[in-house]
Amino acid sequence: MKSKKKEQNFVGSYSLRKELSLVPSYLVLVLWVGFTAVILLWVIAASLSTTSDIFTGNVFGFTSGVHIENYARAWTAGNVSVFFMNSLIYSVISCALLILVCAPYSYVLQRFQFPGSKLIKTTLAATTGVPVIMVIIPLYMIVARAGLLRDPIPNRIVLIVLFVATKIPYTTIFLMAYFENISRSYEEAAAIDGCHPIKTFWKIVFPMAQGGLITVTIFNFVNIWNEYFLSLMFVNSDSLRPVALGLFSMINSMQYSGDWSGLFASVIIVFLPTFILYVCLSKYIVGGLTGGVKG
Repeated sequence: MKSKKKEQNFVGSYSLRKELSLVPSYLVLVLWVGFTAVILLWVIAASLSTTSDIFTGNVFGFTSGVHIENYARAWTAGNVSVFFMNSLIYSVISCALLILVCAPYSYVLQRFQFPGSKLIKTTLAATTGVPVIMVIIPLYMIVARAGLLRDPIPNRIVLIVLFVATKIPYTTIFLMAYFENISRSYEEAAAIDGCHPIKTFWKIVFPMAQGGLITVTIFNFVNIWNEYFLSLMFVNSDSLRPVALGLFSMINSMQYSGDWSGLFASVIIVFLPTFILYVCLSKYIVGGLTGGVKG
């Protein structure tokens, strides 16, 4: 009995020491969450205030009332609707193409060994560490010499292709790690039943990788939605600007219009899609990061 009590006391003291050692981490996390919440609340309040309230520091006071019309003005007069739809087109199409290309690509690299497979994996891993800025000038020269920056439709297609090409290494490596955690017994059972490997992938393995596919799609969507540098180099028309480039142009125009409340309303509109994605699909993100289905 004494030994059990000593063991319980030891376990209790050990857990207490472990929790106390985590206090600094908890403190940093609480401070970070609190700081982010305050900033977000300030931006929301500024989007519902007037420019004079923003400069006088009365954002939370709403002395002049709540101005919902800031959002309508930003959506129409600020061209946020154009920027929003452009980014939505770029992000949705690019993410769909990335799944169609990288899902079977990563599955083949993970499941099958063939001459050059190790070299391809090593090259993909090395490519993820190469920043886009290192290849942007050669890419721009190739696209410009091909005459693909003159018309809106080719220009839009070029931007989508570049978004897809720059995200292929990361997406492929992410899905390879996820497919590795899916048991091969499902494929072996399908092979015994005479199912073709291609059909096995699309009918069995692909649905089982739903968590990883949704997770990597969310990450790609957020990255493409917020992408600025590629858009700056390859977009030559106001009608093709995505939200990041559009907000930057709005900030530059503030020195003439002074509509800061409309600018903060635009920021909230641009922020909403990614926020809704994270809130609604958070469980898939956690499941996608913890691995696939084992059996």
